[in-house]
Amino acid sequence: MRQVVLDTETTGLAVEKGHRLVEIGCLELLERRPSGRRFQRYLNPERSMDIGASEVTGLTDEFLADKPLFVDVVESFLTFVRGAELIIHNAAFDVGFIDAELARAGRSERLADICTITDSLGLAREKYPGQRNSLDALCKRLGVDNAHRSLHGALLDAELLAEVYLALTSGQTALFLDPTEEAEEAAMAANDAPRARPPGIKLRLLQASADELAAHRRSLAGLAKGGRCLWAAEDEDSTAVLSVA
Repeated sequence: MRQVVLDTETTGLAVEKGHRLVEIGCLELLERRPSGRRFQRYLNPERSMDIGASEVTGLTDEFLADKPLFVDVVESFLTFVRGAELIIHNAAFDVGFIDAELARAGRSERLADICTITDSLGLAREKYPGQRNSLDALCKRLGVDNAHRSLHGALLDAELLAEVYLALTSGQTALFLDPTEEAEEAAMAANDAPRARPPGIKLRLLQASADELAAHRRSLAGLAKGGRCLWAAEDEDSTAVLSVA
């Protein structure tokens, strides 16, 4: 199963007012594990950033001035995401901006034509109705460390969203296990697994002797003086135990 976690940053919030993409960040998951493949590009939006957007992202018109246009990266972007399940938080927002850029670049295809799209915001609202379900709120609720997120960035947010999505859908939060941790997990699983009795080992039943049974009944009688003794109702055969021969 191939999934791509995607996030974007924009010049403003309204695509219908001509706002544009300024960053795309993607992280690939294979079988719900990071493959190590990423796609990230800053883009020249050919217009100015809104003040609010610049404050949130830290991106400025000067920084973006020499970055490539979307049309220059569209092929590599589509190649990276084609055929994947896209995981996007508030997908309608990002998909709307990307589709507008595709149309502006003269492409007839839209994102939903080449990918399936899963909105993690919708999943979060189903699981936590009536609660705040922003990326920051979900990080806090699900124990995902976002202390390093002082500014919004598409690739950083895609990495956080990957951990949030996995925790949201399966409780898996240890996204970046190193080989040592994986080996420890495997060893723990092996220790918990049922084990077959080694060949040649036989079990024999040991019966309590008459003297041992009499001592046992005396002990129970003493306990019964303080109230009802449940053990006294058990069959005397319960004193038998298994022993390895």
